[in-house]
Amino acid sequence: MAENKYDASDIQVLEGLEAVRKRPGMYIGTTDVKGLHHLVWEIVDNAIDEALAGFCKHIEITIHKDNSITVVDDGRGIPVAVHPKTGISTVETVYTVLHAGGKFGGGGYKVSGGLHGVGASVVNALSSWVEVTVKREGKIYECKFENGGKTTQKLHEIGVCDTDTTGTTVTFKPDPDIFDTDIYDYDTLKVRTRELAFLNKDLRLTLTDERGEEQKQDSFLYEGGISEYVKYLNKGKTPIHDEIIHLDGEEAGVFLEVAMQYNTGYTDSIFSFVNNINTHDGGTHEEGVRRALTRIINNYARKNNILKEKDEALTGEDVKEGLTMIVSCKHPNPQFEGQTKGRLGNSEVRKIADNVFADGFERFLMENPEEARVIIDKTMTAARARVAAKRARELTRRKSDLDPINFGGKLVDCKEKDPSVCEIFLVEGDSAGGSAIKGRDSMTQAILPLKGKILNVEKARLDKALSNEEIRTIITAFGTGIGDEFDLSKLRYDKIIMMTDADVDGSHIRVLLLTLFYRFFRPIVEAGHVYAAQPPLFCIKHGKTIKYVLNEEERDEYLASLNPNTKYDIARMKGLGEMDAEELNETTMDINKRILRKITVDDLATADAAFAKLMGEDVGPRRQFIEENAVYAENLDF
Repeated sequence: MAENKYDASDIQVLEGLEAVRKRPGMYIGTTDVKGLHHLVWEIVDNAIDEALAGFCKHIEITIHKDNSITVVDDGRGIPVAVHPKTGISTVETVYTVLHAGGKFGGGGYKVSGGLHGVGASVVNALSSWVEVTVKREGKIYECKFENGGKTTQKLHEIGVCDTDTTGTTVTFKPDPDIFDTDIYDYDTLKVRTRELAFLNKDLRLTLTDERGEEQKQDSFLYEGGISEYVKYLNKGKTPIHDEIIHLDGEEAGVFLEVAMQYNTGYTDSIFSFVNNINTHDGGTHEEGVRRALTRIINNYARKNNILKEKDEALTGEDVKEGLTMIVSCKHPNPQFEGQTKGRLGNSEVRKIADNVFADGFERFLMENPEEARVIIDKTMTAARARVAAKRARELTRRKSDLDPINFGGKLVDCKEKDPSVCEIFLVEGDSAGGSAIKGRDSMTQAILPLKGKILNVEKARLDKALSNEEIRTIITAFGTGIGDEFDLSKLRYDKIIMMTDADVDGSHIRVLLLTLFYRFFRPIVEAGHVYAAQPPLFCIKHGKTIKYVLNEEERDEYLASLNPNTKYDIARMKGLGEMDAEELNETTMDINKRILRKITVDDLATADAAFAKLMGEDVGPRRQFIEENAVYAENLDF
């Protein structure tokens, strides 16, 4: 029997920054590559707060050769005087004491992005070293920290500067003992840097990468703010009215700003933010705007006799078809909800957002009757398509786990009914589908062969998509429903695996499927249920050993590991349809041997723009992308 001992000695008391190092996930979410990049934004947020307060015009972010980061701002500079509560300089207090900052109603900041007051101290705790330089009141000060936040050099004066020159410079090196990786990705930082520039008009953000043979640099400054964000997102789309509608207003200390433009597409791209934080799950600010949008369009259509008395009112789904919209809210005391804190919960904001948006949008429609008519016509066409889609959607409802009418005999389902252990393979072609059916684990693996290429839903409304037999079969198989009926909890499979050939056609089929998933099943992608199978490219045989490798690099690496005297045979693998059941199982389906690539979405706005560019109606942006990236293409079939 285990010793029944539990006394005061079992209770740990972690002091200072020790708690952060012990449980970093509580403060930055993860210690993987996402958490690593989060450190940058903790420091940048402090500089952004200075911009929101009106004192910062330029923020510079630099990745050094050793993957340390420097963030420079031209704000007021962190106060340097001795703090009355800690007895040390305010700079040292900010970097060594949790919950020390100017964001708790003390008059430092009216609105703040980094709300918890732990950013600087957490970065210090999770770094090998940190150096802070402050320019303030004509003097330059410096202090240094090492080994998880320990002060190695107290704040001291190191020089003088012009009295008009102020700001803070922070350089830090993430602790490799804390993080899974310490290598920063330039493109990941670039996406968020650009987003912050959109959300804070007239603020310049410059990102520089000193690694590599040639220095990389991007600088972002948007005088139009979120209107330019909408313009950026609508690249590759065809707007139905030239002017981007931009409105803003303030009520009870809450500032709301909205930019929007309709396009000829069939999906909406609505993104909302609170104090620069992406509220990917929406919230009361977004709800207020959506509610007002539906009401104002219906009122205008009725008043102008476009929508007749006998006609059914337009729904929220109708009025957001083809709409690109940014909703940005600045709140002095936001309350976030949800598991990922991605939803605004302040109830008073719903009415404020409704009022501000309704006033501005109603005025726009009245002052711009031609644009108003184009928008109303777009929404009414969407309403007619919704009615047609409702009828077509009946054909996708799964009446039972094995409904031969719905599946047309295509789906070969698994025996297990617990979704958490089930997976479905979407297989390119009937031939490969037949081999997959024979080579699968029939208890947990379902097979759905796909005939040819499915419809590109980027260019089709829901009603047209539902007329496509392959898409209807996929919807029925998943069990979640679609559109306003979508329910993630009804997903029949934990893993949705695209299994296509490693050639151009296979890649195209994967992209078409990903477009379908992103546009009609986005929560499935966000929840991490979508994968791509990785069939091997080569088979290496020597003696009784058979080794499958994914690409030329793996092939060369494996051959280099062999004894120089080994005789061996290399064969390029056949397509999926030419593999027998045993080969397909051994290389691509066996859970103990296979390699799957998980498909995730780190940035919805970037993903949205990419699908519009690559799969949308406008050929120009797609041609430009191909011309710029053709040099990187490999293994093309001619």
